Amino acid sequence: MLSAGAGSALAAQPTVVAVDGTLCDLTRTLAGSAARVTCLIPPGGDPHGYRLKPSDRQALAKAALVVHIGFGLTPAAKKISSPGKVVAVGEAALPSYKGNDPHVWHDPANTAAIVTVVANNLAPMLPAGERAALAARASKAKAVLNALGRWGGVQFSSLPKARRVLVTDHQTYSHLAKRYGLKEISMLDSYTTGGVLRPSSLRSITNAVKASGAKIIFTPSLPPNKTLRRISKSTGLPIAKTPIYGEGVAPGQTAVSTATLNICTMVNGQGGRCDKATAAKLAARWKAI
Repeated sequence: MLSAGAGSALAAQPTVVAVDGTLCDLTRTLAGSAARVTCLIPPGGDPHGYRLKPSDRQALAKAALVVHIGFGLTPAAKKISSPGKVVAVGEAALPSYKGNDPHVWHDPANTAAIVTVVANNLAPMLPAGERAALAARASKAKAVLNALGRWGGVQFSSLPKARRVLVTDHQTYSHLAKRYGLKEISMLDSYTTGGVLRPSSLRSITNAVKASGAKIIFTPSLPPNKTLRRISKSTGLPIAKTPIYGEGVAPGQTAVSTATLNICTMVNGQGGRCDKATAAKLAARWKAI
């Protein structure tokens, strides 16, 4: 049973709702025990097609702060009604970005910028005594993310330039590709209309993939869907046996361990070597914040 003091402290905690992307993990890491963080989209969930549930609306009605990535990642975010402040933290962190890929956190530098925005919006809600601890957690988080960015560069450098290729179904990793100098082939976005794989589309995809230097096709889920299996058969390339997680954290993982898992899957799939020992240390540093 909670003591009166503990119950009072719990009641005084502000409630924060994190909608999408990696924001649940980022926000919980920053908030520590100073705020109650409710997450709407679970690990493995699809932000693009997410619909607000009655329980989500109840959480939003109690929120002092609501954070979502923005850039149209979660269309349901436009329907949010809350007495608290609603912040599209990706848009606030990257005001000059005018592209069409909302998955901005795949570049760790962008994630670090989002950490700053989330922390700046959390701080006014907290007692003065909690703000220094929040600032310390934000500083540690950005240090880990900066180290993650450098680690990622080392991993991709193990690939010859001709094999720095990322073949996926939809455009999800353009920010990662730009950061690390990869050629991203998002097959269904680039070579189909409305994602429909017609014979002419299949021929175009097959020619592009065969000419790209790719050794493997990456999938967002297992088992891979019928379309990816058709493309695999047409191109002669295998489908990766480990999925890559483009829409948020992997089940049971954090923002950092998901990023290292994705990068290792990409690098190893293209014939490089991934430093898993350092990846594990980065993940441990993140969890220790």
